[in-house]
Amino acid sequence: MPEHLIFPSILTADFLHLEAEIEMVNRSEADLLHLDIMDGVFVPNLTFGFPVIRQIRKASKKPLDVHLMIADPDRYLEAYRDAGADWLTVHYETCTHLHRTIQNIAELGMKPAVSVNPHTDVSLLEPILGDLNMVLIMTVNPGFGGQKFIEGSWNKIRKLKKMIVDAGTDTLIQVDGGVTEENIGELIRAGVDVFVVGNTIFSAENPLQVTSNLKNAP
Repeated sequence: MPEHLIFPSILTADFLHLEAEIEMVNRSEADLLHLDIMDGVFVPNLTFGFPVIRQIRKASKKPLDVHLMIADPDRYLEAYRDAGADWLTVHYETCTHLHRTIQNIAELGMKPAVSVNPHTDVSLLEPILGDLNMVLIMTVNPGFGGQKFIEGSWNKIRKLKKMIVDAGTDTLIQVDGGVTEENIGELIRAGVDVFVVGNTIFSAENPLQVTSNLKNAP
């Protein structure tokens, strides 16, 4: 049985037929549904807000992994919980008091995670690894789907894996950006546990088969 997890990213779905896209994910071997929340401030793009998340929550049979690419996320932690987030990711770059933010997410009943941009050193997370359910390494610059994998990410993944092993935590490593059927096997061997996959799934002729291929990659 594969131990890695597949989180389809709704960012590259067909929003004109969003319910049908979510139903496809419901039928698939995917583990969670990934939602990218962008505010046009921290990243140069806008996505969707609480009303859309609440509707997605109603339609999705999978738990929701909500990735906040927004400035000052502390203002909205409870609101995202109430909208339906099960896992909540904040960016290292947006949190002045990161440990407090992580504690608040956990106290609200969600699984806390922290994301780092391509230029941010993962060693900065060492003091809080034990408090995190997951670390998300951005393998593209955040803001848009369909980008190519940044090759410098390999060293970050291996470095973070060593940090987790040395710390003796069960923190998961998630990657977002440029994941394909061709590179997922090598990413698994490098230490990645969780894969956010958008374009590879939603642009496929047979997204259910592609999701299965990703889930069962060696």
